[in-house]
Amino acid sequence: MPRGYDRALYTLPFDHRGSFQTKLFGWKSPLSETQTAEISRAKDVIYDGFSAALAGGLPKEKTGILVDEQFGAAILHDASSKNIITACPAEKSGQEEFDFEYDEDFARHIEAFNPTFCKVLVRYNPRGDLALNTRQATRLQRLSEFLAAKSQSRFMFELLVPAEKAQLEDLNGDKATYDRELRPRLMVEAIHELQDAGVELERANTLLRSEFSDRTRSRHHSSKEA
Repeated sequence: MPRGYDRALYTLPFDHRGSFQTKLFGWKSPLSETQTAEISRAKDVIYDGFSAALAGGLPKEKTGILVDEQFGAAILHDASSKNIITACPAEKSGQEEFDFEYDEDFARHIEAFNPTFCKVLVRYNPRGDLALNTRQATRLQRLSEFLAAKSQSRFMFELLVPAEKAQLEDLNGDKATYDRELRPRLMVEAIHELQDAGVELERANTLLRSEFSDRTRSRHHSSKEA
């Protein structure tokens, strides 16, 4: 698959797994077949809403879905048959350290669906734990190499840069200052480090903008209420 994706893309994410089953349904793993089916039906409702939006004029070439194999396999197959842009996560759910959802069998699972994008969520602070960062970069390089050489899927990268304890202490615990002044530089450093490690991305998604937007809206509503 050639690298490079320069079009606008608005993705509906409902690839939540651990948080979906525990926070929405109150269930712990392992799930029964009945519980798994009920979560899948809940995700069908989300997909039905997306399909209705497409029917109502949502531009198909600029929109897509991000859904997991565990609860959304049928959705992925249906969307692909309709030429809808799809993304599927490759990471284990709810872990601080990136690892493959299906361990050494990750490639077979990607090939089973051939989503438009193979997506990863990675927590990576370039000034954090060096051994942790090295392990993650090694796994990500393997995935990047596989996608570039053997897969039809592109690489979607969701980067989080959580603050290290010492970084927050230097800012007197001010998370807003961290987000505004330090996180952007760390994010650029993280991207460069990962690229130097051989991780080549099609599309880098960060939560930086959405986090700033959420905080801005929160402060705006608070000031109006005051």
